[in-house]
Amino acid sequence: MAANPQQAPLSGLARALVQAGRLKETEAESLLAQAAANGSSLIEQIANAKKMSAQEVATFAAETFGYPLFDLAAFDDAHIPANAVDRKLISSHRVIPLHKRGNRLTIATADPTNLRALDEIRFQTSMIVDPVVVEEPKLLPLVKKLSESAEETLKSIASEDINLEFTDEEAQAATEEAASLEVDDAPVVKFIQKMLLDAINDGASDIHFEPYEKFYRIRFRVDGILREIATPPLVIKDKIASRIKVISRLNIAEKRVPQDGRMKLVLSKNRAIDFRVSTLPTLHGEKIVLRILDPTSATLGIDALGYDPDQKEALLDAINRPYGMVLVTGPTGSGKTVSLYTCLNILNQPGINISTAEDPAEIPLPGINQVNVDDKAGLTFAAALKSFLRQDPDIIMVGEIRDLETAEIAVKAAQTGHMVLSTLHTNDAPQTLTRLMNMGVPLFNIASSVLLITAQRLARRLCTCKVPHEAPTEALVNAGFTEADLDGSWTLYGPGSCDRCKGSGYKGRVGIYQVMPVTEEIQRIILAGGTALDIAAQAAREGVKDLRRSGLIKAMQGVTSLEEVLSTTNA
Repeated sequence: MAANPQQAPLSGLARALVQAGRLKETEAESLLAQAAANGSSLIEQIANAKKMSAQEVATFAAETFGYPLFDLAAFDDAHIPANAVDRKLISSHRVIPLHKRGNRLTIATADPTNLRALDEIRFQTSMIVDPVVVEEPKLLPLVKKLSESAEETLKSIASEDINLEFTDEEAQAATEEAASLEVDDAPVVKFIQKMLLDAINDGASDIHFEPYEKFYRIRFRVDGILREIATPPLVIKDKIASRIKVISRLNIAEKRVPQDGRMKLVLSKNRAIDFRVSTLPTLHGEKIVLRILDPTSATLGIDALGYDPDQKEALLDAINRPYGMVLVTGPTGSGKTVSLYTCLNILNQPGINISTAEDPAEIPLPGINQVNVDDKAGLTFAAALKSFLRQDPDIIMVGEIRDLETAEIAVKAAQTGHMVLSTLHTNDAPQTLTRLMNMGVPLFNIASSVLLITAQRLARRLCTCKVPHEAPTEALVNAGFTEADLDGSWTLYGPGSCDRCKGSGYKGRVGIYQVMPVTEEIQRIILAGGTALDIAAQAAREGVKDLRRSGLIKAMQGVTSLEEVLSTTNA
């Protein structure tokens, strides 16, 4: 009989077994067809047909393809690095991450010729993948354990004792919505509560609930990096969205336009966490993002933020002046709000009147008058500022200076006996001054009102499992280290791997700052219409460290890695 012209040529493990004479070509083709029909693997079919044992296949694969043979029976699955590989990849390709060190990830597989699996893991993790060969019967139980179906996970979640705090109106709506849930839907409520608690315990800043055509996923943003946490069944996406919208005071019937709301999670009598909720209609349902607003982040104190001693002294000196303007700049997510709230907490005294205009107010601060701007209602930053000036303020905080009108009112307030704190979106401190010039603020007003500018970034902080990291001298010099720095008195560290950091090598974040007081010399440059380069050169002469230099100092201190410094100060 002629060979089927549609039959694809054998490849990978099957081809190697045929070439080695361990299987006939027809046997390999038949076993592959059975595996495809049964949703199993070639190795399983070989063992079922008693052609070779799983142990023999593993030994053959390791010897033929030159990979180490590893015995999973001696491996403690508690050491599997958490969230190192997407659970869908673990399930679909039957692989297990065994060990993570630096930028290398060891992967256990029964079939090292599954190049698609290795490529997808390499792409998803951005790491170098080192395969080891294991026996499939020992591998599958671990795969099943790690990729346990989300539906079973939902039903087995043990409910934590959580109290979601509502107003009377919300409580009634939530009760009505809960009453409409079927008995089988009760795990959805527990699942949401579990996700909220896990996010808080992991130190996440955001939770993403994302529907797609064929799957639904939940991701946490931890230390600035998004990690996939769960893939619940797609059929519950609407129930999750409805539940979150009810407790966030949103319209559950409206699914065509974005909505914004808030909810509160009461953990104890002394601690409550607020969530800012945002919904967005997408092609396959409503995506929901919860921003976690932990009030304790604003009360950590200035020492916890990572300012160098001279930077801290300059900032405290500026905010304690009777009037003037202090500006914080940086991209979205660089910690500007926490820095401003920390300054406000320092200034928040019984004899001081503080008002803030924010979009929106993220963290409630007792003793401070916080206002949410609402452009649709006409309550813009500029309108709020005008009202503040009639409210006998001592200190004013403006969430962001976006236009000339807001800038002019803020400058006027700073010149008439008020301390003004605000933010702008620029790359560094010198560019902030030229941004104000470009807005149209008169040069004299800028020079006479701005006291200090802080530019900042957030870098991931190395976990306690950090390990010494070697780097060529040329690379260190190119990064910005001087010859004086390279005196051998300090050690460069890189990420390690442990349970505390869940294998990432990083735990928490630290600020990298450029704190630039506006001195008389810089004022002269402003009045002369100087550029950002002129201002930066003068600041450097006065000893102001730019962002890259501040980051390198953090790397020398072992607080963060050189890789993080380079990625966060690449502006």
